[in-house]
Amino acid sequence: MDLMDTTLNKKLGLVFVFAASVFLVINNNGVKASHNIYSRLQNAAAVEVNQLHRTGYHFQPPKHWINGKYDTNTNSPMYFNGIYHLFYQYNPKGAVWGNIVWAHSVSKDLINWEALPPAIYPSKPFDINGTWSGSATILPGNKPIILYTGLDADKRQIQNYAVPANYSDPFLREWIKPDDNPLVVPSQEMNSSQFRDPTTAWWHNGHWRILVGGKRKHRGMAWLYRSIDFKYWVKAKHPLHSAPETGMWECPDFFPLALNGRSGVDTSKVGEDVKHILKVSLDETRYEYYTLGKYFPEKDSYVPDNTSVDGRAGLRLDYGNFYASKTFFDPSKNRRILWGWANESDAADDDKAKGWAGVQTIPRVVWLSPDAKQVVQWPIKELETLRGQKVDMSNQNVEQGQHVEVKGITAAQADVEVTFSLGSLDKAEEFDPNWANLDAQTVCSLRRSDVPGGVGPFGLLTLASQNLEEFTPVFFRVFKTKENKHKVLMCSDAKSSSLRPFNEKLYRPSFAGFVDVDLSADKKISLRSLIDHSVVESFGAGGKTCITSRVYPTLAVNDAAHLFVFNNGTEPVTVQTLTAWSMNAPQQMNQSLEF
Repeated sequence: MDLMDTTLNKKLGLVFVFAASVFLVINNNGVKASHNIYSRLQNAAAVEVNQLHRTGYHFQPPKHWINGKYDTNTNSPMYFNGIYHLFYQYNPKGAVWGNIVWAHSVSKDLINWEALPPAIYPSKPFDINGTWSGSATILPGNKPIILYTGLDADKRQIQNYAVPANYSDPFLREWIKPDDNPLVVPSQEMNSSQFRDPTTAWWHNGHWRILVGGKRKHRGMAWLYRSIDFKYWVKAKHPLHSAPETGMWECPDFFPLALNGRSGVDTSKVGEDVKHILKVSLDETRYEYYTLGKYFPEKDSYVPDNTSVDGRAGLRLDYGNFYASKTFFDPSKNRRILWGWANESDAADDDKAKGWAGVQTIPRVVWLSPDAKQVVQWPIKELETLRGQKVDMSNQNVEQGQHVEVKGITAAQADVEVTFSLGSLDKAEEFDPNWANLDAQTVCSLRRSDVPGGVGPFGLLTLASQNLEEFTPVFFRVFKTKENKHKVLMCSDAKSSSLRPFNEKLYRPSFAGFVDVDLSADKKISLRSLIDHSVVESFGAGGKTCITSRVYPTLAVNDAAHLFVFNNGTEPVTVQTLTAWSMNAPQQMNQSLEF
């Protein structure tokens, strides 16, 4: 089987609705569960529709459900003997959540994918009511193992394992669920309906350790379990970490990052040269948050730094449509990679059957910022192999109210990198003291791209119609605080993204995050946006702030989509450099997905 030979035949007329993913990259990984039930559609076959919004270069199956905004499950990546594996929750029979199996795809480059038969599906008492999220770990002897949440005959959430039937098969086509499952069950005092998503295991001082997400009353919990042999697990007296008033912690991920440089480290790495990250997905907000801190392996305790907090006021890996993410260590290139779900916007039930769906974001390399106060992200280098027609712009001055079109590329399927230069920061708006307790998204909703400012708003108008009836702006706005410091807001605003009536259930938020950048030195800031029909992934200031938006234009589709640079601030901005590429489709994207 050659993973790279098949030419992608991108068709119109197949329904695709996405679910959770589990990525198998031998060494570490995870998954999650929360579901709306659409019984009338669970076995509905794919219907003929015009897939204007189907992505061109993001991971997806040709049809049916693989993860959505409320039907989300973590992915658990794994790399094994030269092959990347992605396991993801999938309904092979219909367009919405139901009949869930662990689908399985493989790749040599994280870009081209070939589908294999499902790896896991409900079949035994310990998972007869569901095979939900989980993670992959590579055990000594180069032996992969999957931990996953099963829903047993009593509908308890319990933790099971599966192993390859043939370790010598490079594609690991068949997996076995031994009869000595489950490995971990909730104790009597625990909530058995809030106990899921085992993490990739790490090893220290003679014991394996995993986390399982949970909730005790309204306190989010990262339950800690230890094992000597990966078979018999004992719950620690205390969770690794917990936080009040945060609700259910789904899809936990716990991993180290090097204090210096961008190289990744194995999940079991501890020491003074690394900092640990604990990421959780909050079921109550449907957003993800993380803290950076110190892991004390001898005490099995994790203490967040005083620069990061738990819960809704905390740091986020992505400030947009992004949930149930998972990292894994890729030993072949010595990097840690993050994958997450770009969840679909709210849509009416009938739209579920038309392919309104979540997609997998482009894999991102992650590392620590130089001050070790946040995670930085950037799309994997392999994505650049899809770049096609290229256009450049340099030293382009953009005055207030101007829209400069970037021509010569396929604006609906593009990769854009731009650096803006600011002549002066003197005209920056005062940051209203009344906003002190507001999050960035609320501030963006008050100061959208059409609200004139001093320094900004300036940025890109993506997926724009010719006359700007529709557009998704990705932009910066610079404020001045009462301490005379500058505060940079980055927005990806879906409010104007579609002409669909507002009485339809279409989520059009003003996603935003503040950017930790000092503009006083060179007065420059960069932006990269990956545009793919209904997905806009944006990376501000070299990946310090990331925002993913799902949008559904009606006019700005395919060849009718346009891309503009804009400025709506009184201070002129200069496009110092801009390079944009048309993006080709992968040669192969799961064409052989037939069950």
